[in-house]
Amino acid sequence: MNLPAAEIRKLWHLTEPVHAVLYYAPEVFAEAAALGYDTETRWPSYFAWRAAPLGPAGAKAVGSAFYSFAPSMVAEHVPAAWTVAAPEAVLDARLRAIDAAYRTLLGDDIGSPAVAEAAELARTAAEAADLSGRPLAAANADLPWPDEPHLVLWQAVTLLREHRGDGHVAALLTSGLDAAEALVSFAAIGAAPRATFDSRGWSDREWADAAERLRSRGLLDAGGTATERGRDLRRSVEERTDELAARPWNALGEKGAERFAEAVTPVWVAAVGSGLLPSETTLGIGKV
Repeated sequence: MNLPAAEIRKLWHLTEPVHAVLYYAPEVFAEAAALGYDTETRWPSYFAWRAAPLGPAGAKAVGSAFYSFAPSMVAEHVPAAWTVAAPEAVLDARLRAIDAAYRTLLGDDIGSPAVAEAAELARTAAEAADLSGRPLAAANADLPWPDEPHLVLWQAVTLLREHRGDGHVAALLTSGLDAAEALVSFAAIGAAPRATFDSRGWSDREWADAAERLRSRGLLDAGGTATERGRDLRRSVEERTDELAARPWNALGEKGAERFAEAVTPVWVAAVGSGLLPSETTLGIGKV
């Protein structure tokens, strides 16, 4: 039995913060600094942590996979990231960082039956993921599984979120939205303020040009707000993204998905309640 789209999206909302600790926890920045990355902002280590499963990839490969970042921003960090540390060293440090961060977040609960059950179910879902045409999910699927349940949980939800992200890119492409247009159109439906999307490195000129392209296609009005057509297009992108993300969760079945949601909730609460994660992101969680 296939899970309803609302359940697929709920599972994403539960797993995204569990993954995203990687980009904000002080323990992670400490590991990045030990490798030699500048930690004044999160971006040097972000590109290293997230792209490392791809190997020593160049700016075009990473930009293609990440999609929403301006090419100039990607080129600022890649391939320079691999002159600081090789991808293999980054991957080892990534697990050390998450281990330390989760131990801080979960305390004595790190060895709880709930974490072990969430890890087992997340891995089952991750191993059921279809990887064709999904570079980031496939790269993470090639990594060996760690031994400890809390690390298995993090690696599984990371594979699942990249699987969803790869599918989202496919949905954007087939809807005719290039990387800049994807962000402009998302801001235009109120997914997040324009300032939030500035983190992706697009210049004012590039943003304005993308807005004009969308306006010429009847997707934005003169004030930059999405038209009905624009909202319908974005709705179809999100619905297609949910469809493309469904297979791993369907492998758990309704009861398995319910058990995972219950088991992972304490980890989600710890991540969200830590104060580490921003209240608004470019993902539009809770807005779309």
